[in-house]
Amino acid sequence: MAKLSTKEIIDSISEMTILEVKELVDAMKEAFGVDPSAVAVAAAPVAGAAEEGPSSQDVVLASAGANKLAVIKLIKEVTGLGLGESKAIADNGGVIKEKASADEAKDLKAKFEEAGATIELK
Repeated sequence: MAKLSTKEIIDSISEMTILEVKELVDAMKEAFGVDPSAVAVAAAPVAGAAEEGPSSQDVVLASAGANKLAVIKLIKEVTGLGLGESKAIADNGGVIKEKASADEAKDLKAKFEEAGATIELK
């Protein structure tokens, strides 16, 4: 019997109905004594993490833009700093949040860019 490539197996499974996939999983449990769904669930986070890139990023203000007041308010809200410290970051740039999760960093970048700021994720 010729060995099938991973792509050929995936292509075949993608053409199956849900009932056929369930029958395949049951047959694999019986033939190998292993629940393939448990292996797939355990392996999925590892594979996803490798593709996403860094798990944490620094959110850095490059420029406050034209609407500096809105940016200062956002900095104050996000960091919990006082008005003076927030204004200093808006004037000079700098780190707004260190080691933010990738999702949080993207959300913060979107908020600040909506207010007119230029944000870098490092």
